[in-house]
Amino acid sequence: MSEKFTIARLTRENEHFEVLVKPQKALDYRNGKIAGITEVLAAEIIFADANKGTKVSEEAMKKAFKTCDPLKIADEILKKGTLQLTTDQRRKMVDDKKRQIVDFISRQAVDPKTNLPHPPARIENAMEQIRYPIDPYKPVEEQAKDIVKLLRPILPLKIEQVTVAVKIPTQHAARAYGTIKTLGTIKREEWRGDGSWYGEIELPAGLYASLINKLGDATKGSGEAKIIS
Repeated sequence: MSEKFTIARLTRENEHFEVLVKPQKALDYRNGKIAGITEVLAAEIIFADANKGTKVSEEAMKKAFKTCDPLKIADEILKKGTLQLTTDQRRKMVDDKKRQIVDFISRQAVDPKTNLPHPPARIENAMEQIRYPIDPYKPVEEQAKDIVKLLRPILPLKIEQVTVAVKIPTQHAARAYGTIKTLGTIKREEWRGDGSWYGEIELPAGLYASLINKLGDATKGSGEAKIIS
């Protein structure tokens, strides 16, 4: 298969269903950047084997998808199946995922000697040494967990949980609450009579600085946060 077109495939009811697609448009469609599936397909045909040009029978389509409409079937294949990537696409996705992992580790883990986060560049350099194969589809958190274990012999890392008491004044409570609650697990909260909010949030120590910054932005500096355990 040339880089001009690639294949998206899905297995259902023990049958293989494939569509021939334009690589970048297929990736954009899967990521919700474009809505028109006709822009994506090289042909409005459902194949059993696109390389051989073998089409799927109507019976197999009806059994697996309850329809013979190639556009509806192609939509499911693209959204739920496997998209064959070009070399450039895969390289870009791996690079993007790597940056996300480095950022995640930098925010979540600290140097046990200083209790401060490692700079992203230091983490990235250490990752070069362990040569971990980044999977563009695997969740960031899952890969970061494995990478931290491999990094520890060459880069001291500690993922420590802290509990932070947060106070948000009345005039900023609704807006700031929505921001703060995404950073950790709320262990206790209280909406007070004056409309202000108090909560105790458990989060990785590496995210404490981020919480302080976001709380400050959301409350114009009037919010309060303090590590209590």
